[in-house]
Amino acid sequence: MQLGTPEIKKRRERDEVPSAESGLEQDVAIRTPGAPGTLTAAEQESLILNLEASLRVHARPHFFTWTQGLLQSLVAHEVLICALRSGEALSLAVDSLAMNAADPAVFSDAFVRDASVAPVLITAWEERRFRPVVCEVSELNALAGGVFAQELQRIGATRLVAHGTHDCDGRMQSFFVFACVPGTDPNRQAHLAQLLVPFLHSAWIRARLNGGDRGAAAIKPARTGNITAREQEILKWIYLGKSNFEIGAILDISPLTVKNHVQKILRKLNVVNRAQAVGKALELRVLRL
Repeated sequence: MQLGTPEIKKRRERDEVPSAESGLEQDVAIRTPGAPGTLTAAEQESLILNLEASLRVHARPHFFTWTQGLLQSLVAHEVLICALRSGEALSLAVDSLAMNAADPAVFSDAFVRDASVAPVLITAWEERRFRPVVCEVSELNALAGGVFAQELQRIGATRLVAHGTHDCDGRMQSFFVFACVPGTDPNRQAHLAQLLVPFLHSAWIRARLNGGDRGAAAIKPARTGNITAREQEILKWIYLGKSNFEIGAILDISPLTVKNHVQKILRKLNVVNRAQAVGKALELRVLRL
């Protein structure tokens, strides 16, 4: 799917500090993320698992499974919009992915139909010196009331976290919009998006080069009936860094019983250690946090 609009206005000079009173800032009500702080141990482990998973993406089904599975453990989102620049002017190839939508394509269609959406978000990102943009759909004068905003409001994904990549001349190469349910820390969302997007870009390019136009309709959540409720509970505590002894104390069972459950989990998921089990469970949506 292609989006064609006039070339967006040139970026401000790099040595000019954007003013908080600029028309753009007023128009899009951009939040300026503060210091995100240090990643927790669980976030660090999940980040490493996601970076490793991104390297295994070589086709669109892999990309869909990763972004709508394991990636959700870091940047939880209802819809992911992926846009790739395809010419000198702002012409974009656009795709959308969503696990819980009957037809994810409605979001990319709406993104294209609202001609102001891409230029407003991309210009805001450029004027913020290529730092992530966090905003609420209802606060965007250029977006509120449009078909894209209406589709996101319909599923409650009214917070946008947008970030992209650029070439050596500062021209946008790819742009990603995470449509999220409000309630999570926007500073953390922005920081994690900044860490992930370079890998997201590379994975999506590989997916497009290897039959990227195939739809996601055939991709369904993996069957999880062989993982019991107790094993899912133990997986959650493993994700949170608990030892067998600690899990046993929490669940009022012996450490040996916990160990037996862990061994069964490893066999069922076809992995060799606890970290891989967590990564595979998140990827297959067995583990929901």
